[in-house]
Amino acid sequence: MYIFSFDGEQLKYMLVGAANQLAESKAEIDALNVFPVPDGDTGTNMYLTMLAGVREARQVENGKISDVAAAAARGCLLGARGNSGVILSQIFSGFAEALAGKDRAGAADFAQAFRRGADAAYRAVGNPVEGTILTVCRKTAEAIELASARSKDPVRIILLAYRAARQALDETPELLPVLREAGVVDAGGKGLVAILEGIIRALKDAAARRNIELFDLAVSQQKEFAGGRAREFTADIEFTYCTEFILMGRNIPLDTLRQELLPYGDCLLVVGDDRTAKVHIHSNHPGLVLECGLKYGGLHNVQVNNMEEQHQEFRGSPGNGAESKPQGVVAVGAGEGITTILESMGVDVVVEGGQTMNPSAEDLVKAINEVNAETVILLPNNKNILMAARQAASLAVKDVRVVPSVSIPQAFAAMLSYNPYAGPEDNLSRMEGALGDVKTGEVTRAVRDTVVEGRSITRGDFIGMAEDRLVASGGSLDEVVARLIRVMLDEESSLVTLYYGAGMTGAEAREVMNGLVEAFDGLDFELHYGGQPLYHFIISVE
Repeated sequence: MYIFSFDGEQLKYMLVGAANQLAESKAEIDALNVFPVPDGDTGTNMYLTMLAGVREARQVENGKISDVAAAAARGCLLGARGNSGVILSQIFSGFAEALAGKDRAGAADFAQAFRRGADAAYRAVGNPVEGTILTVCRKTAEAIELASARSKDPVRIILLAYRAARQALDETPELLPVLREAGVVDAGGKGLVAILEGIIRALKDAAARRNIELFDLAVSQQKEFAGGRAREFTADIEFTYCTEFILMGRNIPLDTLRQELLPYGDCLLVVGDDRTAKVHIHSNHPGLVLECGLKYGGLHNVQVNNMEEQHQEFRGSPGNGAESKPQGVVAVGAGEGITTILESMGVDVVVEGGQTMNPSAEDLVKAINEVNAETVILLPNNKNILMAARQAASLAVKDVRVVPSVSIPQAFAAMLSYNPYAGPEDNLSRMEGALGDVKTGEVTRAVRDTVVEGRSITRGDFIGMAEDRLVASGGSLDEVVARLIRVMLDEESSLVTLYYGAGMTGAEAREVMNGLVEAFDGLDFELHYGGQPLYHFIISVE
């Protein structure tokens, strides 16, 4: 039967198919690493972002494709993890923008939506690189625009989109030499192809009158991120109940709703559009909060949590919290030792995350709201979290300043320059200036055989990276660490600090450091427990 257009319910079906295909393919996508390190998380990030979008879309009760697309875009925006997730959220944002106000969408509408999605993705990246998901998305949009001029069948258009995406993906190694050298295609592009494949499979199931269920692997296969780890907060919490809900209606006045809710508590977050809004607030009167929301629409996904009980369960007893202050700090970090050091340097909330564990923009917003301060400085501490951090800053109702730290040593250097009594502009300048005072090295194991920059790597080898560039490899941990440090040193280097990971004992780490002290005369060495996963050592050179 010829199909002229799709409605919102059919789009939901396709989105579920896309999420399911990402769930099935995420391990394969994760394995497509340019460098042979266990930081393959593109598939996982795209899946979790897509899952958040699908969950939001399924809350829409009417059949308009515009409302479903907008909800999916909003869910992806809040649930975006890592750069790939943020880019995916922007693709959906452009898609929803093109479908705004439409009950159904045909071939020409989908062509425009793909074009808007590609344009939004390019705008989201400060320095677009060809040979990535951006290229795959753009070439897919171009192919659909040409096809829609010849055919009005949206199913055919989607099939052509899939073929174009496959071809564009196969060409990514020719555009990005590092992919060609490693013998892989772009992981993000592969994720986009998986999404289109999932949509096609869902359409086939629909034609065969088969129902499909959403495969929610987030709980079983991905560690859930807490909103953050606060140092302690007082047993006498001013606002006891964390109240969250999704509000659906028509012409929801977001600014009015925000102003009406302000007197009921703190940590208020109202985001969305005039049809669907997400509300978060800490209040002593959740009933009044919900009544306020009911004036403008229906309530969905209502959650009311007693934060005193939650805190007692987590800590065993209530702690002593900090009073309200002009500014505070949120940082991302993984490992008991890393977290302890960050907190001792003045970080208020540490969000668990890092390589392979990218917190979403919403996770970061929740952590920002936990800080009892008017202005919050945010340290992402990982290149793959930087875009989510900036997205969180734009979503938060507080004044948030992002210090673009991409490693834990940079975070430590920035915190040494932090002055809680200085103004935010002064702190931002000082902390950003400190980022260049330290060099970062990391040592881990290769997860597969490959060739990087002419260097043959065998699975299981220790590999050393300096500022994300692979500079040492081999079967001996001691030798790889020594070669890595030698590359990182310059004439001004005087202090080398090693943070050993969860997979090492203190005795093993001290043995490595003792060898370094003998090998590098005139340098000072320090050793600390980091407890970080994946990496045997995180190393800073100052």
